[in-house]
Formats: sequence, C-alpha cells, structure tokens
Amino acid sequence: MSRIVYVNGAYLPEEEAKISVFDRGFLFADGVYEVSSVLAGKLIDNAAHMARLERSLGELKMAPPLPLDEIPPIQREIVERNGLDQGTVYLQVTRGAADRDFPFPKGVTSSLVIFSQERNLLEDPAAAHGISVVTLPDIRWQRRDIKTVQLLAPALAKQAALDAGAKDAWLVEDGHITEGSSNNAYIVTLDGTIVTRALSNAILHGITRRAVLALAEREGLKVEERSFTPEEAYEAGEAFITSASTFVYPVVKIDGRILGNGVPGPVATKLRQLYIEMALAEA
Repeated sequence: MSRIVYVNGAYLPEEEAKISVFDRGFLFADGVYEVSSVLAGKLIDNAAHMARLERSLGELKMAPPLPLDEIPPIQREIVERNGLDQGTVYLQVTRGAADRDFPFPKGVTSSLVIFSQERNLLEDPAAAHGISVVTLPDIRWQRRDIKTVQLLAPALAKQAALDAGAKDAWLVEDGHITEGSSNNAYIVTLDGTIVTRALSNAILHGITRRAVLALAEREGLKVEERSFTPEEAYEAGEAFITSASTFVYPVVKIDGRILGNGVPGPVATKLRQLYIEMALAEA
C-alpha cells in the first residue's frame, strides 16, 4: 500500500506527490525541516519541534505556509492515514516556487511537504549494542542552529563514516567536536560527568538534547556544557548521541578506540530508558 504524503494542501499517494522544479528548496536548499518521532501512534515532543520550526523560519525571514498551529493536525492525519505506530514524521517548508534567481522572490507562497517513515524505534539493535563513530572535519556552514535542508555536508560525512566501517561521524572544528552528522554528541568522563557542547550557532539546538539533559538533571547527574576534543573523547568512560529518530544511542568506539569495555555504558543506557518512559507518558 502506497504511503500518503501531504503536499501543499493535498493528501496524495507518494507516487503522485510532486513539487515544482522551480521550488527554491530544490534549486537553492532554501528551506527548513523538522523530524518528529512517533511512538504508539503519538507524536513525541512535537510542540518543541514546532517552536524550533518557527525559529528557523524567522532566522531565514521565511513566511510559514499556513498558521503554525494548523500543522500538527496535518502531522497527526499523516500518522493516521499511514497507520504509523512507530517511526517519524518529516515536514519541510521551502520559500516556494519562482523563476531561478538568488534574491528572495516576492508574492510567492511557501511550500509544505509532510510524510511519514516507519521505523522500529524501541527495539533498535544499534541502541542495544552501541555504535562506532569516526571524526571528520566539519565543513558545514556557520549557522548550524538553523535546521535547513542543505544537508550535503552531513550526507558526505555519514557516507565517509560508513565507508570507514563506522555508523556515523563526529565533526571537528578548531580541534573540538561540534556534533554528529545528524545528532548531538556527548561523552561521559571517568568520574561520571556528562559533557556536551554548549548551545551556539555551531550546533543544532536539539529537541531530544534538551529533554535528555533535563532528565539527567532530574536524576542528579552532573552535566557540563562545554567543548571537548577527540582526545578527551578517546579517554572517556562512555559516549552517546541524541536525536529525534535515535533517542539515545550509546557510542562504544571512536576512531577505532574502544570505550570502556566496548558495550553500552550505564549512563547512556539509563538515559535512553528514561527518555522512552517520558516520551510514552507525555506523547
């Protein structure tokens, strides 16, 4: 059965879902996106995703395609029409379609596309066994706090990691880890302190990051928001990543160096379980 996709006011089978070749998202990567996870058919932390979408649109001076409070009902309709129990709902807003020219076009309506992806989020083998990452230079633009669709650099990084036999890449700028290719990065020092980079234009302001750090604080875990180097990561007791589609993934190997005993550590394991419990309770 074909997925149902929302495109600019219409619910369509995916093979009929189309946008203009003049859409600025296609021509200029002039667009933003959000990915909300779904558990038991319910959207997780979606209000925070909508708030970040509003911020991204504002930073790019891009008009929303419709009032933002009208988007969640469309997301829920996509979940229902596709019978989605676990997975993600992707939404993308672009500046719309206009003849190709660099300046922002006038009198153009923004485009909105929403679709679902089925995925087993709760019983993910990567979460059970941990993942390996490699470090690579961070070649992305300087406004990573805006969740734009210009994802070629992250795609190149993730492919380079796969080619090297790893699951993902941690990106390095000025000798310090910024974040993962599509996630926020953390280490846990030998004394149990969780370390992750502070919010700035250098990293995405992760929705799952915010929730996980709040859970860590609730549990009395020490957190330091600061930069850390690859060398510090090699010596960490454990490490992990967070994102809407992974929740919390333990990292067990960095640049071929095994962390701890090579299995998911207690902090990452605990935070993943706490996040899932919270997500199911608050969805």
